[in-house]
Amino acid sequence: MSGAVATVDFGDRSVLPIQVSAMAARSVTRLIRQPAPIIPSVIFPLFLLAVNAGGLDSAVNLPGFPTDSYITFAIAFTFIQAAIFSTMNAGQGLAQDIENGFFSRLVLTPMRPSALMAGQLAGLVLLGQFQALLYLAVGLAAGAHFEAGIPGYLVLAALVSIISIGFGGIGLIMAIRTGSGEAVQGMFPIMFVLLFFSSMALPRNLIEQDWYRIIATVNPVSYLIEAIRSLFITGWNAEALALGFGVAIVVAILSITIAAGSLKGRMLT
Repeated sequence: MSGAVATVDFGDRSVLPIQVSAMAARSVTRLIRQPAPIIPSVIFPLFLLAVNAGGLDSAVNLPGFPTDSYITFAIAFTFIQAAIFSTMNAGQGLAQDIENGFFSRLVLTPMRPSALMAGQLAGLVLLGQFQALLYLAVGLAAGAHFEAGIPGYLVLAALVSIISIGFGGIGLIMAIRTGSGEAVQGMFPIMFVLLFFSSMALPRNLIEQDWYRIIATVNPVSYLIEAIRSLFITGWNAEALALGFGVAIVVAILSITIAAGSLKGRMLT
């Protein structure tokens, strides 16, 4: 039997799917068994949506406002706010593994860094899909319009997955480099600033303050929000979707690349 074990090549690429599935199962199981950390990421965006929709409903009377329903306009930012929470959830999970010694034990195994990262992000993608379905259902129940229809939901699900991976990768970077859950939590105000200095409350062309409009224009979060918003308001806006997917893919590639490099360095130390 020992000879049979010795012939197994754990560096073989064929083992990678097994490792990914094992880590993904662990990530999803942790979400199910420990729902408390993810409850705010589901509830708080809806709470803020209700506050904004109630307080800024008169904005639909502004000349040039793209819709007569503010909740249709505003609901897009709930998806991005949930993605920001994904940054915290991904980083917290890995930081916890580092702090409790699980990561150190994992380093002694033939686990590939790519499998570890994919497993950590699998739970986020699943959570992102649940949030997308929930927010869409709540929005429709509250009177929002979704002009893109069923095909648009498939596009929305794809975009939400990429955004979740991108923001989750940022959380992984902080967790790997600091090994501290507190440091990961410290990113939350910074990420929230990016959200508020975007086009979440008004279209960029209706923002009167020049400095605010300039910041919202250079802020990549604006294009993520506007891509999702286009599915609700216009149905199919090729420019908005292209910009949104482009920004999401760039963020995902950069964050995952940096996280992978950082993870390899930590596993070698």
